[in-house]
Parts: sequence; C-alpha cells; structure tokens
Amino acid sequence: MKTIKTTPYVPTDISVEEVGTNHIRITAHPFETGYAITFAHPIRRLLMSSSLGFAPIGLQIEDVAHEFDSIRGIVEDVSQLVVNLKKIRFFIPNKEDSEPFKASYQFKGERILRAGDFAVEGMEVKNPDLYIATINEGAELNLTLLIQSGIGYVPSEDIREILPQGFIPLDAFFTPVKKVTYEIENVLVEDNPNYERIVFDIQTDGQIDPMQAFKNAILVMHSQMSVFGADLSLEAPNFSSKNNGEDSAELKTLMIKIDTLNLSARCFNCLDRAGICHIGELVIMEESALKGIKNLGKKSYDEITEKMAELGYPVGTKLADNTIALFEKKINKSKKD
Repeated sequence: MKTIKTTPYVPTDISVEEVGTNHIRITAHPFETGYAITFAHPIRRLLMSSSLGFAPIGLQIEDVAHEFDSIRGIVEDVSQLVVNLKKIRFFIPNKEDSEPFKASYQFKGERILRAGDFAVEGMEVKNPDLYIATINEGAELNLTLLIQSGIGYVPSEDIREILPQGFIPLDAFFTPVKKVTYEIENVLVEDNPNYERIVFDIQTDGQIDPMQAFKNAILVMHSQMSVFGADLSLEAPNFSSKNNGEDSAELKTLMIKIDTLNLSARCFNCLDRAGICHIGELVIMEESALKGIKNLGKKSYDEITEKMAELGYPVGTKLADNTIALFEKKINKSKKD
C-alpha cells in the first residue's frame, strides 16, 4: 500500500559477487519505483564510454603503402592483419604522458603470430592467445605500432591527421569494458512490493578491474552533475528535522575514504601520515594548508587537486557552515568509535 511521503527512499544495500575472471555482479536496492532505470542506464553508458583503456592507433609495415595492399609470404592481407591487430588488448602500467607508446617488431621464418608476441618491455598484452597472422617459410614481417590511451571509440578518420607520415590509421576501441548489462527487479520493502533492485553484470578485458571501472564511472557521474550544484548553489531540501541533513548526499560524499580514490602510493602515504582519512578533510583545507602537508610534492598535490575536481570540490571550494559543522560532528564521532 502506498503512503504519502515527503522524501524518496534512500537505497541502503549493495553487494558485489565475483562471477569469474574480470567479471562481477553488483546488486543495489531498494529504489523508489522508476528510480532504478534512472540511475542504471547512465551508469552503463559511462562504464562503456568513460573507462580509460589502451588501443593501437597507427600501423607502419615495411614495403606496404596502404591497408589494401598484400604482404609477400603472409597468409593474411593487410586489411585482415589490421582487423586482427585492433583486437589486441594492450596495457601500459604507470603511463603518465600523453604521447603514444611506439613498439617495433621483426618476425622472421615460418610461424603463427599471436597477440602475446606483441608484448614488449613496459607494455603487457591481456589476451595473449589471440590469433594474429601466419608467416610462411622464408618470409619476413617488420612493423611498428603506436599505442595510445583514451576513452570510448575514435574512428580512423579522426586519427589520420595526428599520425606521423607513413602510418596507417586504425579505428581505436579504447574501452576496456567488454560487457555491461543491468536488470531491474521488484523487491519487497515494508509490505510494499513496488520498490526496485538494480543488478549490474560487468565484464572487462583485464586492462582494469571491473569494480574499479564501476567506481570510476560513479566518480565521472558525480563530477558531471557537480556543475549544477556549483553554478546554481543547490542545497539539499530539508524535508525532515529528524535527520537534520546528516544523511545528505553531500555529507556522504565528504565522508568518502581517501583510500577509495585510487591515489598513487606516495600521495596516499603523505595524506595518511598527516592523519587525513576523508574527502571532506581535504575540501575544508585552505590551499596553503594542503600544499604545506609534509613531504607532499607538486606531483602529488596536482594528483589530489585533479581528484577533488572530479568529485566536484576543486581546491578552495567553500562549504556551508552547517555542512562543515555536520561533517566535523561525524568525523569526531567516527574517531571516538
């Protein structure tokens, strides 16, 4: 039976099930009727379009002028070779610059080429058993690949202009997320069977852990939505004096632990030694105080400011006095507990 409400029900339960390698199932509930699809669909889109991955963007083959050419002694022609190379899932750990990773290869003699043959120092291949090509006896294949990091999909037409001369542009499938589906199910809450549950099924190619991909998508959603709070000076409506804002979305964000932000080890250790555990503690700090944290270098400072901006709290953000008071109250309570 429906009752009159002054505020929507806030979901309280979430569970994560490991289905297989790089494959998880996330369940969250209960949502008000119609709310589940409102959140599930954009989260799915963000998982597919905002997850960072690596892909080959350029190919240069010795004695080959274009992708419709053929190579002496190679079973596959260039167009089929290109299709196979685009399927390789590369991963470059700790890559910080924006320049493409250049890898050159020389293959001689009769052999079957697989994706694992393209792994080099500083670059991994997550699907090493993938078939690439067959080289006949006496043949030789010399090629160079340019590997770039990015999000989503970029067609070769948009890549052509940024490549060095002599390289064939490749369609870039950056997303490391192989599959994202969701189901909306009804769930019983307080004798009401019309509440909803979201069940996400997420699978990645190994470049990123599926749980981390999900967390990143949530952070992107939050940062995209933050423009409305910043420009419109939005405050959560005070529907009930019972919670007095203690369960507001903003306060929950401020209470996020910094160990969930995927910071570098050096950056996290500096904050940990300074006794900083929550996002809110960084938000209420003055810029000078943040820069003054012991052993916090410029690179770590820039990393923190970037994360805070993604969360919608760039350095220097001013919080309402009551929000600061509630946050400090929760912090003090958590330390006592």
